[in-house]
Amino acid sequence: MLIYNTTYHVEDGDARNFLIWMTQHYIPTVLQSGLLSAPRLAEVLSHREDGTSTYTLQWEVESSKTLHEWHTRQGSALNEELLKIFKDKVVGFPTLLEVMDLPDYD
Repeated sequence: MLIYNTTYHVEDGDARNFLIWMTQHYIPTVLQSGLLSAPRLAEVLSHREDGTSTYTLQWEVESSKTLHEWHTRQGSALNEELLKIFKDKVVGFPTLLEVMDLPDYD
């Protein structure tokens, strides 16, 4: 399994509207595709910069092929919408992670 993570730096004045947009529009829209699942939204508490808030949004995805399909069908348009609404007040940095199996520590 892969985790698709995007870290967003948001100007404090836009943080509330950003969270509303993410929870009421972005996440439900992505879930409708059926390609990404198990969204997790978190606020980053470390490494804070004055005047900004930082959030991460993580999704589970089966493969990089599935992620590419989602990005082509839906992700690019949602990113353009985010830029249109928030302009340079929000900056996102995507990361693709692979979950590793760990030994049994018991």
